[in-house]
Amino acid sequence: MIVRGGTALRPDLARIASWIEPGSRVLDLGCGDGTLLAELRDRRQVRGRGVELSDQCVIACARRGVDVIQQNLEDGLALFGDQAFDTVVLSKTLQAMHNTEHILKEMARVARYGVVSFPNFGYWPHGWSILRGRMPVTGEMPYQWYNTPNIHLCTLSDFEDLAQQCGLRILERATFDHNREVRWLPSWRSTLAVYRFSSAGA
Repeated sequence: MIVRGGTALRPDLARIASWIEPGSRVLDLGCGDGTLLAELRDRRQVRGRGVELSDQCVIACARRGVDVIQQNLEDGLALFGDQAFDTVVLSKTLQAMHNTEHILKEMARVARYGVVSFPNFGYWPHGWSILRGRMPVTGEMPYQWYNTPNIHLCTLSDFEDLAQQCGLRILERATFDHNREVRWLPSWRSTLAVYRFSSAGA
């Protein structure tokens, strides 16, 4: 964890923050309690806005002074015009979206750059669980098969193939195993992947 101002910022969020240009416009989809947007506002003078469905998280954002809209992401991003933002972030939410391709294309429409993070289904203990006849349950995927919000699990290669199909150009990738960054054999050894991309024409 990276500690700033007495609060701990997850390593994946710290990496995302490092990819954001100071003073830029950021849209955070599924922004949770507003931790990332507050960090970007305070450390990088970012003009940010969040989209969140949870009542409790919207209240937490308001307490942090984070501008947030309460909306279901499945309804799309029609509220936002083309290239209204410099960067749009979708952290640990992609795997819970019903229409994965649509949200990625919408991200490319509303911002020059996109950042997504998701649990890596290629993490080697997942395969071991399946060989034992069980669905994986890990820190990044802590749910049982019958109550999980994760409906579209993928590996790093799966996402990279989809990004290409959607006309996205991957600019950077970081992978993590809990709080450690993974650089060797990330497809097997990482629990979480974070990607930064642009539309192919950007």
